[in-house]
Amino acid sequence: MERILNYQITATSHGLTIQEYLKKQGFSSGNITDLKKMNSSVILNGSWVYMTTPLTLGDCLQIHIKEEEGSRGIVPVSLPFPIVYEDEDLVIINKPCNMPIHPSQNNYTNTLANSALYHYQVLNNTAFTFRCINRLDKDTTGLTILAKHIYSANLLAAKMQRGEIKRFYLAAVQGSFPSYYGKVDLPIGRKPGSTIERIVDYEHGEHAITHYCKLKDYSDYSLLGLRLKTGRTHQIRVHMSHLGYPLLGDSLYSAMNGTDPINRQALHAIRLDFIHPVSQKRLRITAPLPEDMKKLFP
Repeated sequence: MERILNYQITATSHGLTIQEYLKKQGFSSGNITDLKKMNSSVILNGSWVYMTTPLTLGDCLQIHIKEEEGSRGIVPVSLPFPIVYEDEDLVIINKPCNMPIHPSQNNYTNTLANSALYHYQVLNNTAFTFRCINRLDKDTTGLTILAKHIYSANLLAAKMQRGEIKRFYLAAVQGSFPSYYGKVDLPIGRKPGSTIERIVDYEHGEHAITHYCKLKDYSDYSLLGLRLKTGRTHQIRVHMSHLGYPLLGDSLYSAMNGTDPINRQALHAIRLDFIHPVSQKRLRITAPLPEDMKKLFP
């Protein structure tokens, strides 16, 4: 993947070295180390220079990111790769159900990573390193962000850590949810003896907050809108189950009552809202409900 960034040096940056300037732009130490390994990655006023070169008011600095090798050990496979938004720095995918994010022992060729490498490396002949910013469970559908190069990956990860990428979900929960709006503030940790399941763990769990709003009641389930303040593994599923209103179809966190109407947990990442880390433009991206969940909300 290739990206060229241009900077016009102002009075506030006069006298800084290029390395100092780049750190102020959000480049990590790792990013700068990677740039040093790339040919002609730092161009000042048309000439290649070292990172230690000082900057002067009016200078034109060009950073040329060129990653010539993609992810190793991930097999490109022709799978759905529904792009909702794409630019030079990131791509947002409306992930289908039954698709894990990363390859694992039991999911080696059916993941979003396999699909992404096929799209970029096979169809577009472009080296691509798979970097997922907000991971979704295998059977959770909806919006997930992939960074397209080292710089955007670092900026997006920092935004996630600071809670600056707002993530909104729609879910169907069993029963009539009692409150119309509020938040769940309960720590989440790994269930003892399990590598997958999580529980509310007051002693060892990590801080986790889920905001919710009840949108509609149906005969035996409710439609909720949810926003994640934090991003713990299975957070929405664990919080709703702990309250006694597990997600419809969630076989891991619920003893199923009756027939599972869609054969998966009824959870969809419907909207992302954040400031683009490079252009600084506001992005508000939405993804329509998948067909199976549409049937739940006539």
